[in-house]
Amino acid sequence: MSTKKSSFNTSRACAWLLGLSVLLAAGCGGGGDTPPPAVTPPTPVAPAPETPVPEVPTPEIPATVRVAVLSSQAHMVSGPDALLEVEVLDAANTATVSITSNGTDVTAAFTPDASTGKLVGKITNVQVGANEVRVRLGDYTARLALTGYPVAGPIISGPQEKPFICTTNFAMPTGTPALTLIPGDPNCGVVTQVDYVYRTTGGAFTAMPSLTAYPANMGTTTVAGVTVPYILRVETGTINRAIYQTALLHDVVNEPAPGPGSRPAGWNGKLIYTLGGGCQGGWFMQGASTGGVVNHTYLAKGYAVASSTLNVMGNNCNDLLSSETIIMVKERFIKNYGVPVYTVGTGGSGGAYQSNQTGDNFPGTFDGIIISQVFADVNSSTLFKQFDSRLLNNYLAANVSLSTEKRQAIGGYLQVGNISNMSGQAGRIDPTVSFPAGVNAGVGPNFRYNATTNRGGARASVYDHTRNVYGVNAEGHAARPIDNVGIQYGLQALNAGKISVAEFLDLNQKIGGLDLDLKPTAARTVGDAAVLARAYQSGRILWGGGGLASMPIIDNRDYNDGTVGGDIHTKIHSFSVRERLRNANGHADNHVIWVLRPDATNESLAAMDAWLMAVRADTSSSTLAQKVVANRPVAVKDACWKSGIKYEEEQTAAGTGTCNSAGFYPAGTTPRMAAGGPLADDIAKCQLKPLDPADYAFAFNPLQWLLLQNVFPDGVCDWSKPGVGQQASRPWQSFGPSPVNLLFDITKP
Repeated sequence: MSTKKSSFNTSRACAWLLGLSVLLAAGCGGGGDTPPPAVTPPTPVAPAPETPVPEVPTPEIPATVRVAVLSSQAHMVSGPDALLEVEVLDAANTATVSITSNGTDVTAAFTPDASTGKLVGKITNVQVGANEVRVRLGDYTARLALTGYPVAGPIISGPQEKPFICTTNFAMPTGTPALTLIPGDPNCGVVTQVDYVYRTTGGAFTAMPSLTAYPANMGTTTVAGVTVPYILRVETGTINRAIYQTALLHDVVNEPAPGPGSRPAGWNGKLIYTLGGGCQGGWFMQGASTGGVVNHTYLAKGYAVASSTLNVMGNNCNDLLSSETIIMVKERFIKNYGVPVYTVGTGGSGGAYQSNQTGDNFPGTFDGIIISQVFADVNSSTLFKQFDSRLLNNYLAANVSLSTEKRQAIGGYLQVGNISNMSGQAGRIDPTVSFPAGVNAGVGPNFRYNATTNRGGARASVYDHTRNVYGVNAEGHAARPIDNVGIQYGLQALNAGKISVAEFLDLNQKIGGLDLDLKPTAARTVGDAAVLARAYQSGRILWGGGGLASMPIIDNRDYNDGTVGGDIHTKIHSFSVRERLRNANGHADNHVIWVLRPDATNESLAAMDAWLMAVRADTSSSTLAQKVVANRPVAVKDACWKSGIKYEEEQTAAGTGTCNSAGFYPAGTTPRMAAGGPLADDIAKCQLKPLDPADYAFAFNPLQWLLLQNVFPDGVCDWSKPGVGQQASRPWQSFGPSPVNLLFDITKP
C-alpha cells in the first residue's frame, strides 16, 4: 500500500495573504467628514508562477501474497466460518507466511493444496458484521475484508416473512434419526446431523448399522473405473430457515473424514443442485421436502447432491429467496468439501425457472443447467398467462355463443381448455385461496387476509410473498408488475378472419382488469413504472444475458400442448427462453432443446459433463461464453424423438419441420402472443402507439373505428419496442440487509 504526502502550496498561500492585506488596508480610513484623497489604483501585478513542490513517493512494496474467499463472495459470508485461499506470489521469498483473522493467528489452519500448491484453510471466527483477514509475507501485508451474516439469514432477500411455519415431519433416510428441533429457535433451526447411509444390493437406501464394518448386503458403484462401497455421507441442517441436505459417496469405514483437502475416492468432485417444482401455496412455511438429494442416478456416478426445502417452489414460490438459499447451501458445501469442479442446477417446472433465474442473476453459482417442463421465470411465463387467462375466462363465461375455434384463436393455446386451466391456476396471485396449514383465520398480521375482517393479514400470493422486491401500498399489500393497458386481445384471430370486427371490439371493450385481490375491474390494470423497472433490473423477469450467456443449457422438453383439459407446461416457453438468449447475446448456441428424449436424465447428464469438462480444458484466451459455444459436443444438437426414432433438426416455435407437424409436437402460443406480442414473451407493460388502420386485415366502419378509439384512448401496444421499464438485469442484486448492490430496501421506502 502506498501513501501520498500532503503538501501546502506556499506561493499560492502567500498570494492569498497578500490579497487579504490589500483588502484590509483599503478598509482603514480617517475619521470625520473629510473624504480621503483620491488614490490612483495600483497597476495589477501578475502573480508569480507557482512552483510545484514535488511529491516524495513512498516506495511501493511488491505484493508477495494474495488472499481470497473460496466459499462465498467476501461480502456475503454466512455463519462463523469461511474457506480461504492464500497464494504466494513471490516464490523466491523465504519468509514464513503469517495469517490472522480478526487479530487471531490462524496460520496453522492452512495447508497446501495438493494440485495447486496454494494454501487453503477454514477460519472459524467470522463475526456478524465487519471482519478482516491479514496475510503477511516479508514486508507486505494483504488484507481481506469480510462481511458476516447469521446462518439463519437473510443476506440479500430482505426482511424475512411472517408468519413462518416450522416443519416437524421432514423425511429422513430409512433408519436414521429424526431431526432435533432447537427449542425456542424463532428461525426453525434443527441440530445439524450427519448420517451414513448405504445402498443395499436390493437397491434400497438405509442407515449404516455400524461405522466400522461393511454390511453384508452393501452394494457398490463404479466411479471413473474404480469400484467403491456405496456408502453416503448425508448432512442435514438448517440454513436461511430452510432445511438443507447434502450427500456424497464416502467410505466411512476405511477413509479419513472428508474435507477441502481430503476428497473421498467416490466423489468425482462435481455437484448437482436439485430444484423442485410447484408454486401455489408456496409461502409462510419451511417445507418438508427438497429437490431430492439421496438420488441414485446422480450419486451412483460419483456426483455430490445438494438441495433445501426453500428450493422447492411448492414450499417457497420466491425465486430471490430460493437463489439466496442456493448460494448459502453451496457455501456450506464448499466449507465442508472444497470447491466443486463444477455445479449444475437441475429441475423441472418451478425447478426450471429457479435454474434459469439463479443462473442468470447470480453468475458463477451454476456452471450449467439441465431443465425440463421449462418456464423462463415465474412472472412472465406463468403469472402473466394466468392473469390474461382469468380475464378471458371471465369474458367467455359471459359469452357462451363464441365457438370453440374462436375461443382457441383468442387464447392462443393449442387446446381451448387451457384458458380455464390457467385461469384456475391464477390462484397463486389471489391472496385469499392458498394458505398452508397453520395460517388460520383470525385478526392480526399473522392470520389470513380477509378483505372485510382482516385487511392487514397475511396475503397468500406470489407478489405478497416477494414484497421485498415489489414494495407495498399504504395497507401493506404488494405491488405487481402486471399491466394490460393497450393489449388488443384476439388481434391475430381478427386478422386471420377467425373472429369478426364486432367480436374483437366487444372482447376488448369488456375484458377489463383485475385488482390486487384478483377481483374484476371495468378498467384495465395499470402497472407501476418503478415496480416494472425493478422487476427487470433484479431479474424477476428473465433477461438471458447474465450468467446464462456463459453456460451450457440443456432443455429436456416434454409435450403437454395436446392435453385436452389444458396444462401449464406448454412447449412455447422453451422458445421464449431461446428468444431471450438471442435478444440478449445475439445467438442461442449454448442452448439445446431435446423433445421427449429417451433416458433424458442420464443422456443429458453425460452431455453436460462432456460439455463442461471440454470448456474447463480450454486454455485459450477466449471468453467463457465463447468457450461454451466452441466446446459444445458435436452430438449435442436439437432433436425430437417419436416412437424411439430421433429426428435431428432445429427446434422452432412454428414452421414446417417434422417435429412441429401434426402427430408430432406442434406448439400453441399464449394470450399475449395471440394479441401480437413477441415470442420472447417478456413485456410486462407495452409502449403505446396511435391506432392505425393498416394494422388490421379488415376494414372498420366509422362507428366501429370510433368505438375502437374509445376502447384504446391512449393507443395500443407497439410490440416492436421494448416494454416500459424493460432493461438488462443487474447481477448479484440485494434487497437488504447487504448494502452491496442494493436495489431496493422495503424498510426504507
